[in-house]
Amino acid sequence: MILEITLFILGAYLRVRRVIFLSVTLALAGNPNVGKSTVFNALTGARQHTGNWAGKTVELAEGSFLSGGADIKVVDLPGTYSLLAESADERAARDYICFGGHDGIILVCDATCLERNLILAVQTLEITGKVVICLNMMDEAAKKGVCVDTEKLSLLLGVKVIPMAARSGKGIRELKASAGKIKDNPPLKLSFGPSIEEAANIVSEAISGSPCGGLDPRWVALRLLEGDTGFAGSLAEHLSWSAAAIEAAESAAEEARARLREKGIAPEDIRGRVMSGVINRVEELTAACVSNKGVQSSDRRLDRIFTGKAFAVPVMLAMVLGIMWLTAIGANYPSSALSAIFGRLEEYLYTFLSDIHCPEGLCSLLACGVFRTLGWVISVMLPPMAIFFPLFTLLEDFGYLPRVAFNLDAVFHRCGACGKQALTTCMGFGCNAVGVTGCRIIDSPRDKLLAMLTNVFVPCNGRLPSLIAVITMFTVLGGGFLRALLLTATILAGIGLTLAVCTVLSRTLLKGLPSSFALELPPYRRPQFGKVIVRSVFDRTIYVLGRAAAVAAPAGLIIWLLANIGAGGETLLVKLSSMLDPLGRLMGLDGVILLGFILGFPANEIVIPLILMGYTGGGTLAGYESLAGLRAVLTSNGWTPITAVCFVIFTLCHFPCSTTCITIYKESRSLRWTLWAMAIPTVVGALLCTAVNLISHI
Repeated sequence: MILEITLFILGAYLRVRRVIFLSVTLALAGNPNVGKSTVFNALTGARQHTGNWAGKTVELAEGSFLSGGADIKVVDLPGTYSLLAESADERAARDYICFGGHDGIILVCDATCLERNLILAVQTLEITGKVVICLNMMDEAAKKGVCVDTEKLSLLLGVKVIPMAARSGKGIRELKASAGKIKDNPPLKLSFGPSIEEAANIVSEAISGSPCGGLDPRWVALRLLEGDTGFAGSLAEHLSWSAAAIEAAESAAEEARARLREKGIAPEDIRGRVMSGVINRVEELTAACVSNKGVQSSDRRLDRIFTGKAFAVPVMLAMVLGIMWLTAIGANYPSSALSAIFGRLEEYLYTFLSDIHCPEGLCSLLACGVFRTLGWVISVMLPPMAIFFPLFTLLEDFGYLPRVAFNLDAVFHRCGACGKQALTTCMGFGCNAVGVTGCRIIDSPRDKLLAMLTNVFVPCNGRLPSLIAVITMFTVLGGGFLRALLLTATILAGIGLTLAVCTVLSRTLLKGLPSSFALELPPYRRPQFGKVIVRSVFDRTIYVLGRAAAVAAPAGLIIWLLANIGAGGETLLVKLSSMLDPLGRLMGLDGVILLGFILGFPANEIVIPLILMGYTGGGTLAGYESLAGLRAVLTSNGWTPITAVCFVIFTLCHFPCSTTCITIYKESRSLRWTLWAMAIPTVVGALLCTAVNLISHI
């Protein structure tokens, strides 16, 4: 009853709010790394991750706030450097700016490098004058000796310019006050020379009978003149241009290009001439409004360390080693404590179910099957993630991760992959599904597939606990430093396999030249420790943990059934492991281990518990109180150091989890490539394990 009343009141409030307040929709646009997501969060209060690298935002995000009697919805667009779109995220931003039906645009610019940011600003102002410009990072610009005359810039552009420092909240109030009162100023008119103007007029006449949706027909004509086929497709999709209208427009554009060719202007030079007109205006604006006092930037000094030839790789390895050491050492104690807590809760649950007279089988199914699996996933996953994710996010917030991508760019390019894959590889450390989704920032479909097929070689948070546990158990000497060193070597091996497989695929299944890209190195910033820790715990750790737990609970049900149903005195679990044993022995493993990986398809976190259940012959998922106890169980069932090495290899190289496979299918829209994504790492892992096993017996 209370819930129904609450829902009724909430619905009534939303209906009244729509009636009382004027509804306004604004697009939030800007280059990558200008603090756009920070502005979005400050305006709407949304809990969105503010990653400090190019291409982080690959989907539209929405939020709203009230200002001056208006209910303002803000649509956060993917970062883009230009409206001459190339990648999928750039096309999404351009199409929303051109055809989104918004009431205005909030354009975020970086005051520390305004000249580059003004390219997008000038292009946007060619389309519409309903723009307000947020000149963000004014505090960092002051530190670097950059001074921007915002009043003069506002006068020259004809729109309001608001100086801001979004991270500290400066200027947010002024932006909110201006957001609902964006004026419809006249668009900018740029000159591209008489030849280009004459050619644009030819196309403009051909499209005069077609709807332009509020866009300047001259601007539409210029896009078609440049031969932007993607823009022609957007006209058909958003403005319902007929095939005949598009054909007529393209025919006129071809005629115009032929006339330009007669004047010595090649078709491939048209876009360059149009961009020259934009850049000329940008240079005029910069010269008039920006002055630089020549203060030496600390970023340059730090980049000599983090991206210089002498120190880049050693520093990068030291960073990885430090994070792995802290994760490996710090996760042991809380993991044991959580395991004990869930063990006690399991006893209470079993007792409760017995007290309410549940059948014995149902008590075992719920308490020892579903709940025990859930408890294992949480106790094993939570501690490493609670350490790894904040450390990883701090490096991201500091601005170091784009430097890692910069350092790896040339290596990926030599292997036939796009340099942007370095970014998606870093994303895969947290979750391979996230890394696959991040492949949207890659322009070329071929390079995007290459990145999706190889992202699994980076160990995600689901596999890290298993790697940490096995390496810790079988590293008797050397202490925590040696374990961290071995874990770092395992991660580097995963990156090496990524590069090797990319090389093979780029010469076989996915032949072609890698696409180039421009990677912006954002300024170094002092990490916001409190916000980073809270954000990484709630936005990453809890989210990933919840998703894994949702998968683990039904997996626990299936595992319990396999362990308790059988015929001829053997359970299905035992029968299946016996069938797989010959293949497992060839790979340096055994049938129980292989079955553990297969049944762990829903969540990699439950592989070791499945193996324990197979060894102990129990009808429920087995846990362990300490790594020493786990090592005793494994060694008593034939595990040797070679078995541990092969287990680490196959953990690194096997089919992705169910969540990642589903993500690959959604992103590629192809069952074929999803199956390839499962087969490639599995075959690589099986071959490597077999090779190690055979060599050990020589």
